[in-house]
Amino acid sequence: MTSDVWLPFHAEDIDGLPEGPNYLYWNGDQEFPADPADCEFYVVPYMKPPAVSRRPMPEMTSLRVVQTLSAGVDHVQPSLEVLPAGVQLCNARGVHEASTGELALTLILASLRGIPDFVRAQEKGEWSPGFRPALADKSVLILGYGSIGSAIEDRLTPFEVARVARVARSARTTERGPVHALTDLPALLPEADVVVLSTPLDDSTRGLVNADFLSRLKDGALLVNVARGPVVDTEALLAELESGRITAALDVTDPEPLPAGHPLWHAPGVLVSPHVGGPTSAFLPRAERLLVAQLNRFVNREPLRNVVLTTGAGAAS
Repeated sequence: MTSDVWLPFHAEDIDGLPEGPNYLYWNGDQEFPADPADCEFYVVPYMKPPAVSRRPMPEMTSLRVVQTLSAGVDHVQPSLEVLPAGVQLCNARGVHEASTGELALTLILASLRGIPDFVRAQEKGEWSPGFRPALADKSVLILGYGSIGSAIEDRLTPFEVARVARVARSARTTERGPVHALTDLPALLPEADVVVLSTPLDDSTRGLVNADFLSRLKDGALLVNVARGPVVDTEALLAELESGRITAALDVTDPEPLPAGHPLWHAPGVLVSPHVGGPTSAFLPRAERLLVAQLNRFVNREPLRNVVLTTGAGAAS
């Protein structure tokens, strides 16, 4: 029996897809392309609301693989409990590292060097020189040291930072040096000039950046969030921003999209970008390479890559 594969791209536009599956295009439209019960490999539409992405999942009774095109999987996890046992959830490791690393560095440099102020001054025809902080000689803490955290450090290396502290769920050693456990954060935070959040959103990281976390940052520290909005307690962050003690650059917010009139829009010392870490010209070729590799493995009954968990079996690699 031919497997149905739901893709948010037209199969004829992707070179290298294996023969055999019945490829069906679905990018979040109201109408499904076929009976969801026949789908075995579901590629989740990219940058669609979670409710859209999860809508067909309760009917996917033959499902074997859920493949996201995002690094995070929190947007589909609430529907995993309705899936059959043995479904593999795979993320898009390898797709977003370049773009998200670029954006993290852009937000750091723009915030430190005052680029938003220059743009506002240009709009008013004002010449506003002055001394600004440099990234050189700063201590940077990367919270969430997976492939994206590592890519951010790659891009920090030429900028002569004084130190990079790496923090993840558990301690380990890398070629660059130690990765600290979350339990080390209280001692590490006061030493950081810049804190970059690139951690997944789960029960252990939701609200992790709370009032206590923020109070440990030194005066003048910069918080950069390219992870997920709910990693940060918005009210606690607003209190620190409004005091003028720290600054922030946020590609993600809670709530998101950030509604008009929300105080984060106008809080002092904050730069907001509209969740653009992933959607760049680098996305499509990397996403297509991932899908070709995964679907060839699927058809040839080889182990899939990027498996986050298997339903009914807990966490995987």
